[in-house]
Amino acid sequence: MLALLAHGARAQESETLTRGDGASVPVRVYGAGGATCRGVAILSPGAGGTEKGLSYLAEALGRDGWLAVVAGHRESGPSALRAELRGRGLKDALLRLTTDRSAYEARWMDLGAALEWARTRCASRYSVLVGHSMGAATVMLEAGADNKLGVTGKDRFDAYVAMSPQGPGSIFPEDAWRRIAKPMLMLTGTRDGALEGDWTTRIIPYEGMSAGCEWLGVIDGARHMDFGGRGHSRDVESLTIRAAEAFLDSAASGGCGPLPEATGIVYRHK
Repeated sequence: MLALLAHGARAQESETLTRGDGASVPVRVYGAGGATCRGVAILSPGAGGTEKGLSYLAEALGRDGWLAVVAGHRESGPSALRAELRGRGLKDALLRLTTDRSAYEARWMDLGAALEWARTRCASRYSVLVGHSMGAATVMLEAGADNKLGVTGKDRFDAYVAMSPQGPGSIFPEDAWRRIAKPMLMLTGTRDGALEGDWTTRIIPYEGMSAGCEWLGVIDGARHMDFGGRGHSRDVESLTIRAAEAFLDSAASGGCGPLPEATGIVYRHK
């Protein structure tokens, strides 16, 4: 199923893919692909999100020459969150969903279907995985982080971007990120509260990584949903776009920065 949807002066495609177990994967596609495609960017939204999320970043990457695909994860999407909400509060429901091993296994099948489909439409073999919230946990697990869920990521991508990553807790043990070796950009904000701890827990993954092409960006005043693509803060979205584009452009060319300095964001690098 393919439909062309207007979005201002840009275009996006809605596609339904089929993954390995026969289940359908709804995706939204941004960018032209083809011979001039710089690489494939697969975007993974948070718990309760859909393929309609993260559009601000996907659109920007599409304009920058990437074939950007936002995956809808049905096993951890709106209906799954609503099911967890029955008889419990939002925080408890989110914690249950984001620690569900089967939900991540389904996400990896979604990502595999999206990556396989996108690679047939992009001349470049370079690929990146970008995620927010539960999508950030998906990024870390895929990249090889140790975890308490008993899952093993496949590390199928060349670089990673994690927005609102999780620190030690129900998903990750202490020192979970030491084996991640590929380029990684982590973004958070000083009001980016976590399910387990305050915003400062979100910088622990960066601190636990070995030296390499690892970047951390902290946006002053940024809240959790500011990164999610619902227009809560255009300033945060703008800073996120600039950081992600610069990081991915450099990583794809074999470099590692520098990232653009701007008012409101502070970077660390190792």
